Amino acid sequence: MAKIVIIGAGAMGSAFALPCLDNNHDTTIVGTHLENEFIDNIKKNDNLHPSLNTHIPKEVKIFKFQNFDELFKSHVDLVVLGISSKGIGWAADQLSRLFKGKKIPNLLMLTKGLSIYKNKYELLVDKLERLLNESGISKVNISAVGGPCLATGLANKVHSSVVIANKELKIAKKIADMLNTNYYHTSCSDDLNGVEVSAAIKNIFSMAVGAAKGLCSKNISDELREKNYLNTASALIKQSIHEMEIFVERLNGKKETVKGLAGLGDLYVSTGGGRNAKMGAYIGEGLTFSEAKKTKMEKVTVEGADLAKEIAKKVKEDFDENKLPLMLGMINAIVEDKKLELNWEAFR
Repeated sequence: MAKIVIIGAGAMGSAFALPCLDNNHDTTIVGTHLENEFIDNIKKNDNLHPSLNTHIPKEVKIFKFQNFDELFKSHVDLVVLGISSKGIGWAADQLSRLFKGKKIPNLLMLTKGLSIYKNKYELLVDKLERLLNESGISKVNISAVGGPCLATGLANKVHSSVVIANKELKIAKKIADMLNTNYYHTSCSDDLNGVEVSAAIKNIFSMAVGAAKGLCSKNISDELREKNYLNTASALIKQSIHEMEIFVERLNGKKETVKGLAGLGDLYVSTGGGRNAKMGAYIGEGLTFSEAKKTKMEKVTVEGADLAKEIAKKVKEDFDENKLPLMLGMINAIVEDKKLELNWEAFR
């Protein structure tokens, strides 16, 4: 039995507690400083998580941020980060404050993302390691989870397959074995870059595939569009995988990873109705990003759009439209806030 502390009481962090618990691990969720009221409400409602619409088992201990330091006074085997990408800096501050001059536990990131640092692409695992190193913690071991696993499905113990990635395959396998259940099926990979890049950029491509219905034809009725848009969706999925392979290799990942759970698998589940696909559908219908955000998804975080804005300048420097026509078409629609236009002739 291991002691696992999950930082973040959101949907995925809370759902992730179930395979931990079902492996008989001592499992604790601790909220961020922004989640105190949220946790109070969960406890008042018999551990009903509002985002998951599922009761978190009583055996999972749930604490507010005020208990953060206390939880790490005894040995912890694995720290799981279930926070937003914007919270990475905060998490690094908290961990470095507690473990400066001490051995930090193995870290596992559920958070997906990619940013730009000093005009270079930086994966969130690399950002966390850099921030910890800058705070005086030199020996850090970070793994990441990739693959098609929506939080609500995991919370309801739907069969799900994921890949645990670490530059050291031995550690990836150890963590995968710790978490594997009869519904949460884990594999392992040493291609940390490939898994993390795929997991991040698939959000941009899921917006593009989400636009398929609106893009399939300008000259047919809504009824015919509903019946025939899958031709277009399939073409966009194929092009997405092709461009993801190019991008992953550019960031020192393996192109074969794209055709696995972290790439093709995650893209498939994301295009089935997630937030990115919904935004893509509105854009495909002819709305600009700002129009869709204001009128349809005002209070919803669209990770693919945030990523597009973050990496747009760097991607345009590194690639031309003949190399990444779909990605650049989607990025331009978001960043320039214009109607989506795709260069189909450049598709490969």
